[in-house]
Amino acid sequence: MLKFKLLLWALTKLLQRAAKNNPACAKYIEDKELIFQIKTVGGVGRYYTISNDRIFSSPGLFRNPKFTMTFSDAAKGFAILSAKDSKEAFLAGLQSGDLVIRGDFVEVMWFQGLTEYLQPGKKHQN
Repeated sequence: MLKFKLLLWALTKLLQRAAKNNPACAKYIEDKELIFQIKTVGGVGRYYTISNDRIFSSPGLFRNPKFTMTFSDAAKGFAILSAKDSKEAFLAGLQSGDLVIRGDFVEVMWFQGLTEYLQPGKKHQN
């Protein structure tokens, strides 16, 4: 469980660094207002806030996020989130039921676009 919590915290730092160092990423989050969360079925999780062109996160859960990614347990969450082929891992997790996504799927797709800026060597242009 500790690895899962650490990964969720590290995701914040990676997103913040991408927004700071990649002008295309900074533009991508410009004027975006979004709160979403990543958690386990057992309730361990973190919520993320994108507001005022910045990215923040807090431990715990948010009452009304735009979407929630829920993993069956911390080990599955860590495995899926840290997989080299993240898209394939997400799809496999959805198919197996180890990952359930609830909420605004337009925002989920926007978030998937944001995670593309975490890929090493990729400088996206909007």
